[in-house]
Amino acid sequence: MPKKVIIAGGGTGGHIYPAIAIAQKLKMEFPDIKILFVGTDRGLEKDLVPKAGFELKKIRARGFKRALSLENFITLKEVVLGGMESLALLKREKPDLVVGTGGYVAGPVVFFASLLRIPTFIHEQNVKPGVTNQILSRFVDKVAVSFPDSAKYFPKGKVVVTGNPVRHEIVMTEKLEAMEKLGFDLKKPLVLSFGGSQGALKINEAVLELIDLIKEDETFQLLHITGQKNYDDFISKLEVKGINPSRLGHIKVRPYVYEMHYAIAAADLVVSRAGAITIAELTAAGKPAILVPLPTAAGQHQDYNAGFMEKNGAAIVIKNWELNGQKLYEMICRLISDENRLAEMSAASRKLGKPDAIDRIWREIRALVD
Repeated sequence: MPKKVIIAGGGTGGHIYPAIAIAQKLKMEFPDIKILFVGTDRGLEKDLVPKAGFELKKIRARGFKRALSLENFITLKEVVLGGMESLALLKREKPDLVVGTGGYVAGPVVFFASLLRIPTFIHEQNVKPGVTNQILSRFVDKVAVSFPDSAKYFPKGKVVVTGNPVRHEIVMTEKLEAMEKLGFDLKKPLVLSFGGSQGALKINEAVLELIDLIKEDETFQLLHITGQKNYDDFISKLEVKGINPSRLGHIKVRPYVYEMHYAIAAADLVVSRAGAITIAELTAAGKPAILVPLPTAAGQHQDYNAGFMEKNGAAIVIKNWELNGQKLYEMICRLISDENRLAEMSAASRKLGKPDAIDRIWREIRALVD
């Protein structure tokens, strides 16, 4: 039984949420285990990890710019100092296992752990791996991937397909319960649209046009999540169009939905970005989707995620530059009116899902430490 585990990962929620899920599973299996997170003071981990009840140690870590610049010399200094901090931390804490979930901060921690012959395990969330995990894969003991298509990027013999861990509620919530909770008509299809926790400007713009098109058309219902910072502006733009969504029973606009499992369970079709966690939740719940990959995502990983879903019949992809309200309206109507197509996409999505991902990850970790 491991007595102490270090988990390194940070920057975005896509790296942190799987890390927290792994930590919670370890704590469930070994209540006396000590878990220490390693991150930076710039990423979301500085808020998310303490809220989840885990200790966070911060080190220096930065990524290099692709173009030659003065900033890269500053980054080099940070990388060296971060490496020294990682080595000192590992020697002081003496963990039985080190887990990396991506992001620059995982690099030095996992690398030096492998040199110290501490068992090492990394988890990759996206179809196309990040640079950090591709480099680390040469040194670690085991690589867990979320998609079968990711295996080709890593050394043979180290890879296991586990999927991305998702919250239990995503899998267990029933559609009927969710529709009643959200206050929608059970007899009409529901479209859920969102752009991630921070919202997405392009999706918001398209949905503004979409609402104008469906304000008097109740063929389908719509739940749109704008993101907290975009909500007031979104409502103001609707008011300019003479639209008050609170008076339209088939349209609901929210800044954020804390119980997102209800929104996903209620949806017959989802419009969203193609982040790894979003894909994991949609497939675990068996939801068909219209995906709009974020064009600025590192390494275009959202394009690869969305392409994987489309190739397997679970989604239709609309490029960011071609998205508008009219195109979105036509695509939604085409899918909603074709029950067979929607059912086929739903089945394809569910087939890709790995609702037991955290158990698969746990089995691999247990085998490694045993």
